[in-house]
Amino acid sequence: MTKQDVAAAFCAAGIENAENEAAWLTEALSGEALAEAVAKRLAHYPLQYILGEWPFYRETYEVNEHCLIPRSDTEILVDTALKMMPNGARFLDLCTGSGCIAVSTLSNRPDTVGVAVDLFPETLALAERNSRRNGVSQRLTFVCHDVRTTPPQNLERESFDAILSNPPYIKSDAMSALQAEVQFEPRAALYGGEDGLDFYRVILEKWGGLLKKEGLILFEIGYDQGEDIVTLAAENGFACTVKKDLGGNDRVAILTRG
Repeated sequence: MTKQDVAAAFCAAGIENAENEAAWLTEALSGEALAEAVAKRLAHYPLQYILGEWPFYRETYEVNEHCLIPRSDTEILVDTALKMMPNGARFLDLCTGSGCIAVSTLSNRPDTVGVAVDLFPETLALAERNSRRNGVSQRLTFVCHDVRTTPPQNLERESFDAILSNPPYIKSDAMSALQAEVQFEPRAALYGGEDGLDFYRVILEKWGGLLKKEGLILFEIGYDQGEDIVTLAAENGFACTVKKDLGGNDRVAILTRG
């Protein structure tokens, strides 16, 4: 099966970026493994899961069905954290998933330390492997905990310079309309409640007290959630500005004490 054969099959199946995807697969695989991978991709199984790794920011991450696939839009959050966090910052990464936010932040700010929280042991184990892979495991602590509940007692109040999070934020009526590939990603990493705001509410209400007075919160948000997040922030005593992504959509909310 040649690269041209694979690209033609992908194009016929309506897969975007067919030629590049064909190149990546044929360079990584051959023979029966390639044929199996192509069959999976033709069923719209994500390329990233097939390859088992994916680049994000300046690092490379192991990815599988236990995590959301790292996306370039999320790099805006990492960029903002790198620029805004004070020297020697201690940060909290909620709903860490693959660990890409925490690990890339630590990789590019060697003066910082972090705590990464996720509900699922398998996901947290993946994030831990990614921290070792990228050489930051000694500066990252992992906590298995449900972000929707009160923080664990060992996380002291007013002890973090920043809270970073790309939480689930897809609303109910948008879940069924998600791209076919996205349907293979973990629902728990996507679904944010009826209006998509459940996790933002609980983080502000239950976790905001872990921030130092001059601390900040950085959220990745949906393209249509900017106004709602500004309102939620104000209700919880935060001022909020929203950064847009390269497509001109709201993408990162920056919250500071109002």
